[in-house]
Amino acid sequence: MAGRRRGRARGGVVRALRRILLTVLLLLILVPPIWVAIYRFVPPPITILMIERAFEGHAIDRQWVPLDRISPDLIRSVIASEDSGFCAHHGFDVRAINAALRHNAERPGRIRGGSTISQQTAKNVFLWPQRSWVRKGAEAWFTVLIETLWGKRRIIEVYLNTVEMGPGLYGAQAASERYFNVPASRLTPAEAGRLAAILPDPLKWKAARPGPYVRRRTGRIEARSGLVDRGGLASCVLRS
Repeated sequence: MAGRRRGRARGGVVRALRRILLTVLLLLILVPPIWVAIYRFVPPPITILMIERAFEGHAIDRQWVPLDRISPDLIRSVIASEDSGFCAHHGFDVRAINAALRHNAERPGRIRGGSTISQQTAKNVFLWPQRSWVRKGAEAWFTVLIETLWGKRRIIEVYLNTVEMGPGLYGAQAASERYFNVPASRLTPAEAGRLAAILPDPLKWKAARPGPYVRRRTGRIEARSGLVDRGGLASCVLRS
């Protein structure tokens, strides 16, 4: 009798664990698409990075604006700087990833990322900033979802409204007003280039009073932005 009771107890535990695992699996499958679908129409209210920075003592300065109120020069500059193949790929740039892997193997002290704007948006909006294989896997899943459910214009719109551009500073509108005293719609090509130039390390580099490296980087981005314009590399975002 005691053996049968123990067997029934173990069987109950196994069934309970199976139900829990099934519930977790269903949540992982169902929740992300619903979450992404909501943000197709609703601006993301806050991100995990914003919360982390707030705990570090930084205020949250962010003003959402639609894409049509963001300077085309900034859109071209960001594509030139962060992801020149944005309009051509479906979320992942295999050549950029391979190039980053080769660079990191040759120069392990100077890590280069190969993430696209789509991947960065997925990470910024839905996930946490710390690197891990779990996060990269989730990032890939959310990247597929936003490419499928949002499209390129919404991806760049969300990116430019949530990306970190300084301590406690998020998005193009807040950064434009803070650094240059103009709305995002009135950025000059040089100002747009400066904002794009600081994106890899916005807590270290300054857009308003750039050092020599940021000035050189801005010049390169302005040149590549012209190539983006002439080559139609932003055609999926900018209306003619």
